[in-house]
Amino acid sequence: MSVGMTTNATKPTLRGTILAVDDEPDILVALEDLLEDEYRVLTTSRPAEALEMIAAEPDIDVILSDQRMPGLTGDALLAQAREISDAQAILLTGYADISAVVSALNRGGITGYVTKPWDPSLLRNAVRAAHERHRLARELATERALLRGLLDHSGDAIAFKDAQGRFLRLNARMATRLGAPSAEACLGRREAEVAGPGSEAAEAAVAADLAAIDSGAPTETMVAGGPEAAQTWSQVTRVPIRDAAGAVVNLAVIERDVTEQRLLEMRLRQADKMQALGTLAGGVAHDFNNLLTAILGSLELALPKVAGDARLSRLMTNATQAAQRGAALTKRLLTFSHRRDLQARVVDLNAVIRGMDDLLGRSLGGFVQVERALDDEVWPARVDPDQLELAILNLCINGRDAMPEGGVVALSTRNETVRTSADPNLKPGDYAVIAIRDTGTGIPPEILGRVFEPFFTTKGVGQGTGLGLAMVFGLVQQSGGTIRIDSEVGHGTTVLLYLPRSHDAVEPVQAAGAAPAPAPRRARVLVVDDDPQVRHVTASFLNGFGYDEAEVPSGEAALERLAAEPFDLVVADLAMPGMSGLDLAEAVRTHWPALPFLLVTGHAEAARIPADFSVLEKPFPSADLAARVAALLTQDG
Repeated sequence: MSVGMTTNATKPTLRGTILAVDDEPDILVALEDLLEDEYRVLTTSRPAEALEMIAAEPDIDVILSDQRMPGLTGDALLAQAREISDAQAILLTGYADISAVVSALNRGGITGYVTKPWDPSLLRNAVRAAHERHRLARELATERALLRGLLDHSGDAIAFKDAQGRFLRLNARMATRLGAPSAEACLGRREAEVAGPGSEAAEAAVAADLAAIDSGAPTETMVAGGPEAAQTWSQVTRVPIRDAAGAVVNLAVIERDVTEQRLLEMRLRQADKMQALGTLAGGVAHDFNNLLTAILGSLELALPKVAGDARLSRLMTNATQAAQRGAALTKRLLTFSHRRDLQARVVDLNAVIRGMDDLLGRSLGGFVQVERALDDEVWPARVDPDQLELAILNLCINGRDAMPEGGVVALSTRNETVRTSADPNLKPGDYAVIAIRDTGTGIPPEILGRVFEPFFTTKGVGQGTGLGLAMVFGLVQQSGGTIRIDSEVGHGTTVLLYLPRSHDAVEPVQAAGAAPAPAPRRARVLVVDDDPQVRHVTASFLNGFGYDEAEVPSGEAALERLAAEPFDLVVADLAMPGMSGLDLAEAVRTHWPALPFLLVTGHAEAARIPADFSVLEKPFPSADLAARVAALLTQDG
């Protein structure tokens, strides 16, 4: 065996490989001399060795074989070579061997033949043509393998269609999307034919296909599908494919599932809306709390002056109670719009639920009846009462939304001792249980397990945030309990809140209307507030406690007054134009470090207030102001 090598070493990988097989060494030398300037030539005189070389050399492009050789004829050799190689085969034969050529052609072993003695130009051209066919076949096989790999392993649904929108090739993902049993079942058919009559989505897809073919330009559309509660989105790209003359002959269609991306975008928009709501709520709460401070303070100051007039006293008491309900609603608004750490304490769950009467009545409307079955012996639990109110309100609103034609929301409490549980979140122990039941439409079993996922909602677009149940779940878990939900389509839903029993005593809530603490000593107090009504009420309270008060409308004016005369305490609003109350407090600490300072605010979360600052939230009763001022003066004294 000899190997013909080229002297041009710069492009060895670009040269094709030719295997010449002939039992006459002279012919092998002649073939090598004829072809070695263009190809890498391998030669052998033994057919058995030729088969070994073909198996070891997968890059052989063309096999040239003599017909008459001892041990194995050329046509038989090339037939066996075809089983292990895709090389093009040319049979070299004499005129008397035409029958062997016909046999080789019938057996699929050769793609051409050249007679001996050969014409050099004719043989060169035959080898070139065979080499080119082999190269093109290899490229086509590579492209087919790449396309098949793309179709089989792509996460997208991909299809190629003809100019009439009929499937030529598609992957299994596309067939699955169409509901077809296999990709082969779709070939030669349009989407509407595969999906069956009445499929609006498939008919729209066919129309979009034909429009893209007519326009000749790539298109990109967003398609929504599925039920409203579990809607999916696909980005569909259509790319017309042109022939050499520029005519559109095929269409490539790529569908990408962008549901997760769309959900992320919706969550981001929802987060932005929640942030905007929080900002709006903060501004509204600050202004509204200023109004309530002036109203409640004025009523408190005026009530003793009409003590002899029962009718007027009753009217002013009614106004006070209405303003206090407004203050409670404002507090709940701030709690809803600004997340904060839990402020847990031991509470009476029945008292929390009973205290929500006004809130539930205003939130649920007149079409929903609220029923209560509260166990008087229910155990206390350690929980943030404001967050618990918000959780119950969320669940009641969900129940109302599940009853568009009205119904019943039932609230109940009971004690339950859990001894064993398959739920890892429900540990054995004593629990106080709050149940919220509605008579609504219920939740389908297939989505019941997802209702506590953040941003998941069964409501229509724009009708739910997907945050309510997730917030309830987070609250209960942070309180050491868990949540269960039972629902049956058409028969309503029951949500159970399991809160661990607390063996501590219920922490008392400060009684409203407590008497103001007396002034521990005579003191001068500077009141700073840009709202004249709030400033006047605050100063009037302080005067009634026995303090000497002075009023200024701004932080800058306060600094001028402090520099001019001594004071024992400063009471300042947090949110003021120009110099804020926090800026004023920092300046006072710098110039008069021993001077006590009380910040008053209608929105405590509007600024980051250091923990060592004393803060009083608006609206405040006079007793709270008196207690805080007395504490600061006693500490200072």
